[in-house]
Amino acid sequence: MINTRVGGVDPATGERVELWISGGRFVDGPIADAAELTGFVLPGFVDAHCHVGYSAAGAATLDEAELQARTNLDAGALALRDCGSPLDTRPLVGRDDLPVLIRAGRHIARTKRYIRELGVDLHDPAELPGEVAKQLEYGDGWIKIVGDWIDRSVGDLAPLWPDDVLAEAIAVAHAGGARVTTHVFGEDALPGLLAAGVDCIEHGTGLTDETITIAAQRGVHLVPTVINIANFPSFADAATKFPIYAGHMRELHRRNAAMIRDAVDAGIRIHAGTDAGGYIAHGRVADEVIAMAELIGIRQALLAASHSAREWLGLPIYDIGAAADLVLYAADPLGDPGVLRHPSVVIRAGRVARGSVG
Repeated sequence: MINTRVGGVDPATGERVELWISGGRFVDGPIADAAELTGFVLPGFVDAHCHVGYSAAGAATLDEAELQARTNLDAGALALRDCGSPLDTRPLVGRDDLPVLIRAGRHIARTKRYIRELGVDLHDPAELPGEVAKQLEYGDGWIKIVGDWIDRSVGDLAPLWPDDVLAEAIAVAHAGGARVTTHVFGEDALPGLLAAGVDCIEHGTGLTDETITIAAQRGVHLVPTVINIANFPSFADAATKFPIYAGHMRELHRRNAAMIRDAVDAGIRIHAGTDAGGYIAHGRVADEVIAMAELIGIRQALLAASHSAREWLGLPIYDIGAAADLVLYAADPLGDPGVLRHPSVVIRAGRVARGSVG
């Protein structure tokens, strides 16, 4: 690790920054004989919805999961909020050579109502509070509940859980100090989830004016996974046996951009999440930020994906004494968002993970 001075402008806030790094941490400066870095500076992106340890081929090995984490780091994601993985990735937590990894344990779903072998499948909905209690010990302060999925008996998206069971399960999570996030595509599961006290919505394509208002009032966050929602038409095309579901997915896709704008206008805090690990490759956080920027503007997208997400997850931002995490870009992403795909320097805990210093 080299003593370093970093100077430039943070494009998310518009503020000039002067940062000093020594011993892997931000320190008070100046420091004599420090190497110089200049550019457009961000505290690093948070991929707020990914699945480390999962791929299109299914569960990964620990070595493969580590490579996934490194791919995200190289892309400028210095923190990952893992929203459920079939692999025990606890050995990857707390490593300065990888992104900060915040785990939600395993998805909790019902038998034949989610992706096979990805989560914990419960035969009886009444088992949900007990499984939440188990996942409290396994995750890092987050619980992931699958809120809806196709019900083949009705041929469309439908909720997985009775409202009273959801309320009990989320109360268990909150009593254990965890927050709860939920996978939701459609409209029908959202009122019960919001009434039960869910903290975050993943995807959220079925949010309506009414549920947007409720979510905003309750401080619920949204991770819209824009680049994955782009796959909805292909999901619909493949669902030839379920025409109602197919039509529903196409309609959710059609109105998704307006939903995201309405959510932001209502005051819902949104964050960038790629949903990497299945249909989406790891390392695409810049693509997600750029897709969000097309809907809400580049500065708001940058804030949502960096400062706002780090604050939400309790991660420091340039704090003296904190691990020195930052990403530099050679050009201003406000003028050319495409530069986000090519960070010039990535620093994690004071170590250069991409590019060079001096």
